Amino acid sequence: MWERLFETAVNQSVRTGSLTIAMPGGQVRRYGDGTGPEIAIAIDDSDTLKRIVLNPELGVGEAYMDGRLTIEGDDLYGFLTLGIRNVAAGNTPGFQKPMKALRRIRNWVGQMNTATKARRNVAHHYDLSSGLYDLFLDADRQYSCAYFARPDMSLEEAQAAKKAHIAAKLLIEPDLSVLDIGCGWGGLGLTLARDYGARVVGVTLSREQLKIAQERAAVEGLDGRVDFRLMDYRHVPETFDRVVSVGMFEHVGQPHYREYFRQVNERLKPDGVALIHTIGRTDPPSATSPWIDKYIFPGGYVPSMSETMAAVEKEDLYPCDVEVWRLHYAETLKAWHDRFMARRDEAVALYDERFCRMWRYYLIASELTFRLNRQCVFQFQLAHHQEAVPLTRDYLYPADREARQMAAE
Repeated sequence: MWERLFETAVNQSVRTGSLTIAMPGGQVRRYGDGTGPEIAIAIDDSDTLKRIVLNPELGVGEAYMDGRLTIEGDDLYGFLTLGIRNVAAGNTPGFQKPMKALRRIRNWVGQMNTATKARRNVAHHYDLSSGLYDLFLDADRQYSCAYFARPDMSLEEAQAAKKAHIAAKLLIEPDLSVLDIGCGWGGLGLTLARDYGARVVGVTLSREQLKIAQERAAVEGLDGRVDFRLMDYRHVPETFDRVVSVGMFEHVGQPHYREYFRQVNERLKPDGVALIHTIGRTDPPSATSPWIDKYIFPGGYVPSMSETMAAVEKEDLYPCDVEVWRLHYAETLKAWHDRFMARRDEAVALYDERFCRMWRYYLIASELTFRLNRQCVFQFQLAHHQEAVPLTRDYLYPADREARQMAAE
């Protein structure tokens, strides 16, 4: 039965491209329309067929991690390209559509991120060995989308450009107070304090991140201007001139969107400016991949613009600017993957082979989702008053403004 259901599912899922599968019993079957490069995989056992039928994303990801699904030439990039292209085209087996509706309901419940649960979810990912992140991040440990203002930028240059772009949108000036929600290893907060003279409070739920952020502040002599805390954003008592959050909103959970923006509203002084930088989807609200939820970001969710702005508009915040970054995160993830693979032996020594297969799967699947399946980054610039920021974006690009002025003279 499961073999028949598997064949039905693959026939309805792989409409474009070329996929050859060596089945557990030795049969070889071909799917797709014969276009593009041929991707060949082998599945070891019948139980794997059952797991894939019942939960395709989780079943395929786990089978690859465990070595029960092998890809010819280990062409994971090609295999996931074929799969994600077909998913983006809406090729879903009919009998699995009710499962997707049920998954959305379960996702909503699973995203009830209380302070205790949020701390546990953060520890799952961000309290991994610091040595792991040293393998693929830039020296400043920026674990969010870089900004490739020029296509030839290195990862370090693009991450510095990201921080500068955010600082410009925040209109940072010396001695302004800044709340950094989800401060990570402290890179943005330290930059705002060191290079712009801000006074920063950064909050994180990761003990590992907090330790490194505080150590960095002490080494740079900035521990008098930055205050890194192990604290839930909902428990911060002060008000600030600026509020910034980079790569944290994805962990808030749909049921807490209004609570989150209520906190932004209440923490922001009357003439303040906030900048929320988050992964987003350009299609309607959906559900988190069950594989991502189980192995990478438990409790996480990529929001659509519609559900984000529905919460913003109910919490008395004025959207002064909304910017969409399209392929910047795809390029960031590609750089992370290449760096990780160059030091893969060190990752195996830190963890094991299965972990490395999981991590590679995560990086490639994420990159291709940005390239092929309507995922992007949103930057929401918010304030209490529409006069809080300049009327045009010229202040973000002073060199362009000066060039136009010179040309007009």
